[in-house]
Amino acid sequence: MFRFRAYILGLLAVLTVAMGFLASNLRMDTGFEKMLPIGHEYIETFQKYRDDFAGANRIIVVLENTKDKTIFTSEYLKVLKAATDDVFYIRGVSRPTLASLWTPNTRYLEITEEGINAGDVIPADFRADDASMAVVRANVLKAGIVGRMVANNLESSMISAELQDIDPDTRERLDYFRVADDLEAFRQKYEKDGISVKIVGFAKIMGDIKNGAESVVIFMAVAFALTVMMLWLYCRSWLLTFVTLSASLCSLTWQFGILHLMGYNLDPLAVLVPFLVFAIGVSHGVQQINMVSSEIANGKTKEQAARDTFTFLLVPGSIALSTCLAGFATLYLIPIGMIRELAITASIGIGLKIVSNLIMLPLLASYIAPTGDYARRVKKQMEKREKVWPYVARIAKPRNAWMMVIGCLILGAVGVYISKGLQIGDVHAGAAELRPESRYNQDTRYVVDNFDIGVNILTVIVETPEGACVDHKYMAVLDRFQWEMANVPGVQSTIGLPLLAKMVGSMWREGNLKWYFLPRNTSVLAQAVGPIPTSTMTLNTTCTVLPLLIFTKDSKAVTIKKVVAAVKDFRAKPENQLEGMQIRLAAGSIGVTAATNEVVEEQEIPMLLWVYAVVISLVFLTYREWRGSLCCVLPLILSTIIGNMFLTLAQIGLKISTLPVLAIAVGIGVDYGIYEYNRIQRYMRLGKSPFHAYEQALKDVGSATMFTGFTLAVGVSTWSFSELKFQADMGMLLTFMFMVNMIGAVTLLPALIAIIQQVFPKKYPPLTEEERAALMRSMH
Repeated sequence: MFRFRAYILGLLAVLTVAMGFLASNLRMDTGFEKMLPIGHEYIETFQKYRDDFAGANRIIVVLENTKDKTIFTSEYLKVLKAATDDVFYIRGVSRPTLASLWTPNTRYLEITEEGINAGDVIPADFRADDASMAVVRANVLKAGIVGRMVANNLESSMISAELQDIDPDTRERLDYFRVADDLEAFRQKYEKDGISVKIVGFAKIMGDIKNGAESVVIFMAVAFALTVMMLWLYCRSWLLTFVTLSASLCSLTWQFGILHLMGYNLDPLAVLVPFLVFAIGVSHGVQQINMVSSEIANGKTKEQAARDTFTFLLVPGSIALSTCLAGFATLYLIPIGMIRELAITASIGIGLKIVSNLIMLPLLASYIAPTGDYARRVKKQMEKREKVWPYVARIAKPRNAWMMVIGCLILGAVGVYISKGLQIGDVHAGAAELRPESRYNQDTRYVVDNFDIGVNILTVIVETPEGACVDHKYMAVLDRFQWEMANVPGVQSTIGLPLLAKMVGSMWREGNLKWYFLPRNTSVLAQAVGPIPTSTMTLNTTCTVLPLLIFTKDSKAVTIKKVVAAVKDFRAKPENQLEGMQIRLAAGSIGVTAATNEVVEEQEIPMLLWVYAVVISLVFLTYREWRGSLCCVLPLILSTIIGNMFLTLAQIGLKISTLPVLAIAVGIGVDYGIYEYNRIQRYMRLGKSPFHAYEQALKDVGSATMFTGFTLAVGVSTWSFSELKFQADMGMLLTFMFMVNMIGAVTLLPALIAIIQQVFPKKYPPLTEEERAALMRSMH
């Protein structure tokens, strides 16, 4: 490597320029399909019936008349008509699903002396006068859409439509950010003259997340500036600071260029990953410059210092980065497109760190590392730090080690107990990615408070034999199903065919409530069901699918779990199982969320076990010792438990935006442990006790380990001020995890080594003179 260093660095420079050009074309991108768990029961149901009974990817626009406090004015209805036309032409809208007071699929039904009378809620001959307004008011009440399309207080009404993931005009994947921009432009156009506009839906929340994610650049810049400052304070050399940061930035450029070549873009929910990969690079870079500085302080030339650093840290650095890579790669086990894309993105970045930080960095240092007076200054700093290490190293004495391990066991037990309260999914109402005071969450609260249907829908598909809608035994089960679901805590309302059939049946008898029931006679039941259109989403044309629409008050994990459990309990009872009838979960936004939560819960433990297995295997294969594997993995297990405890106490749910952080934290945490263990193990081969071996290891890498953990924690702590709640949550979680992992590496790991050596003493074979000389040279 060093013989051809000029050629290697030249080749890497050319690669950086080429990848930088490609990286400039990288864009933010998202898609509804990427959020769906692949192969899950609920998603298979959703995909099968999405064209007829979807509801998961819809937009809801509510126009509120804040001036007149009623929708029954000519000015309001004129604005509503124009707004409905504009929504019709928003890109990606599935036009047959568009519904508002002005669309022909919004109809009323009444029974008169002359028979059935039906028509559009707003008739074709509508005039903006008092008589027509009275007709519209009567039609709205007869249509039974108060609470569904019209607010309960009659001050606002709703426009809703489904979005297609493929733009029908371009035949390419729908650009949700452009849709969000169109919706915001729509708001600006109509929010005036006493009209307030509320907009909710997947497209809008993705747009708001993107806008908020763009501000993360500011926090990354602040974190970068803090890293530069603290790196300089540590090494007191602008040259080494520049080299370390340049190596990490180069690999980040390569990563972005490769992603563009692979056809990937950055997802707003994963925009923090590149910075984390950069931070991991800085972590390893600090270990490199720490040894380069030490070697220079011991009188070696910058080339000799770089060569020794490369030789000594190549193996532990490769192992540490490989475990990081494994941590990210195991995320691919989660069958969600966005998570798998994140796993690929992060794994590429970590793999490139082996080149940039373990090869490129020492090669650069061999050219531009400072010499002269710098060696004296470094030696002086090292002597100051060395005064502290004997006190820290006492943790590796048997008595203190036992106390430390027992204390960690108690902490772990407390963590496991508290973590039982960890929720899989959202903990708070509204969009958990945004802050409660955000405009989106305010709009969501308005819809939930003023409409019965809310914004969260679980569509349970009930498959039946043909004609089941006029068969009392099937309708009776469905009626009982609707009643039980309506009484589940967290359910706001339910809509099903039996409910509508009862309403129509009583209408045939002048609305008398005595006739509000399901007729047993097939002909009478057909009379009640016949006028109900398929646009209500409660039946299809052949009566082989009779969905039940369940509207929940929120999308909290606890609410979703209760509702889904209630559905499963109902369909499991023998009295609810009829021949040819199958109750399937589930379509709708809550159906997708429920599937995602179940996948996260199912994959959390296997994913972490795979990470631990990789750590154990790599450490064992490198050092040929089960002790090393145990000492490196136990602190990681404890940090995971403490991380779950933190999530529980901070009221942050475990979901697709937080689960990757735990894998990342494990990957970074093992870095500290491997560098520490590598030094301790080598000194123990020289015959030193665990205490003296750890004391010497602290002199070598203690400062670098503590500095790295503190620097990374300070950098990500700035994210806590982000306007996006999930970024703020991630900032707090990562800050906590970086500090926990660093403390674990400098306390629990040496304590475990001391105890294992006491309980299972091992005598290392004596070294030959050549081996001893080589080992001493590698450790100056």
